[in-house]
Amino acid sequence: MSEVLAVCRNVDRFFLSGSRDHALVLRNVNCEIREGERIALSGPSGSGKTTLLHILGGLDHPTGGEIEWPSLGTVEQLRPRQIGFIFQSPSLFPALTVAQNVELPVILSGGDALYDGKDASALLSAFSLGDVADKLPEELSGGQAQRVAMVRALALRPRLVLADEPTGQLDGTTAQSLMDRVLEHLEGTRAAMVVATHDQAIALRMTIRWTIDHGRLTSGNSSEKG
Repeated sequence: MSEVLAVCRNVDRFFLSGSRDHALVLRNVNCEIREGERIALSGPSGSGKTTLLHILGGLDHPTGGEIEWPSLGTVEQLRPRQIGFIFQSPSLFPALTVAQNVELPVILSGGDALYDGKDASALLSAFSLGDVADKLPEELSGGQAQRVAMVRALALRPRLVLADEPTGQLDGTTAQSLMDRVLEHLEGTRAAMVVATHDQAIALRMTIRWTIDHGRLTSGNSSEKG
């Protein structure tokens, strides 16, 4: 039986909107993520995709209900080793080179080895980024920066990868090629991946598809495959 990595039970999330009103972003969300799963999270802009990913990754907390990580530990133990997060924007540290940005999770986790013992340049080369290893983020194109962010998220072989519109800055062909490489890196690791995306070609690469609209997760059953 595959292990449960994360589970939401009756999760609500609202934000203050003015002095009295509450903007309800997530409504009674129930879902779980098991190891090895490939999940696409689709829905219109403003539907709650990013908020749900942030809660699944421990970056935000529910207003109601609960989120747990049965096989990953407490929220303080999640990142960067257990959960790798790819944000909508690359979020690279401007004063660090590309290689140093990729090595940063190792430093933060107190570890001493990247993915499968590879160094940063080997990981970057696998994503066609070997020639920019010594460049600063300001010297990269938007697409290159996003690929660096992906490599950084994979650097420690996390058990759960959460990606928020990871190919939004890339053309269709490049996006598919990049997903090939990401899925190849995850193959055989039993790591799970949840990808929030508007790109149906990317969504169809996943074996499970969730949809969210107005904060309601209308299909979050792990048995919905194909």
